[in-house]
Amino acid sequence: MLEKQQLEEIQNYIENGKKIAITTHTNPDGDAIGSSLAVYHYLKTKGANVKAVVPNKFPGFLKWLPNSNELIIFEKDAKKAKKVLEEADLIFCLDYNALLRTGAVTNDLKESKGKKVLIDHHISPEVEDFDYVISDVNSSSTGEIVYEFIAAMGDEDLIKKTISECLYTCIITDTGSFSHSCNNVKTYEITAKLIANGVDARKSHGLIYDTFSESRLRLLGFAINDRMLVWDDLKTALIYLTKDDLVKYKYKVGDTEGVVNFALSMDKVNMAVLVTEKDKKIRLSFRSKGSFSVNDLARKHFNGGGHRNAAGGNMAKPIMEVIDEIKSVVKNYKNQLNYEIK
Repeated sequence: MLEKQQLEEIQNYIENGKKIAITTHTNPDGDAIGSSLAVYHYLKTKGANVKAVVPNKFPGFLKWLPNSNELIIFEKDAKKAKKVLEEADLIFCLDYNALLRTGAVTNDLKESKGKKVLIDHHISPEVEDFDYVISDVNSSSTGEIVYEFIAAMGDEDLIKKTISECLYTCIITDTGSFSHSCNNVKTYEITAKLIANGVDARKSHGLIYDTFSESRLRLLGFAINDRMLVWDDLKTALIYLTKDDLVKYKYKVGDTEGVVNFALSMDKVNMAVLVTEKDKKIRLSFRSKGSFSVNDLARKHFNGGGHRNAAGGNMAKPIMEVIDEIKSVVKNYKNQLNYEIK
């Protein structure tokens, strides 16, 4: 956590009417949107002049979160978003460890004169890009760290139901409903406090996970039945979806969320990859079990990074060439992937 003087400096920005912006990474997930809205509501409660910017559209199953309609989506309203970043005196940078992770927002962030507050849990933060750094790779989610930040500011009593719902969303989405990245007592202690603050855990979980459209469910079935490759000797499974596949199944943002985890659920698989063909690039999602670091793999070979067991990447090649390259690279890690989960 930040030192007392640093927290006081941030407090001065909040209390003296300075313009504050909130930003997060491209292709925002539950932790990104949840933490952005939690900080947004916290600052609003404090009377701050605050606006939140997200690079592009976020999944529909997150739109139930309070005031999600007030998020400024850069790809839809770049002029407004740019103005917010240009005028900001203080910028919260949530759930990303490098400015490049904000996609189309990156240049405006770099040019902004606003002081930048990093709150994040990803490995190897580029701390030189930020003025205040709160980074904890052992936290389940950025939302968990946001809770601790608000408490450190002396405002834990301001974490009411609305903020708690946002933070609960961060934790359950980034841990896969407490199935990974949550082997820490602190995570459950904070979750218990959020529920005590009024979160309906069953209802929130349903709003996030039980909202499949028929086309999304059929896309999942197609992905597993027709687009899954299993490389037994590499203990790796790969699912790929082409642009035509996405069009056929009426793809909407968020429809491929969690697909890669089905490939990883096989007992003989230690790493899973989802390869998705978008307009001008190939999006990669990596998941692993145990000690194998997909963060290292993605950073070294696939223009990405993330956590030890969950990472992403991007490539600009035809999708079948990408699949061939992934297999070629993974062959070099055959011995590292050949382990048993105990």
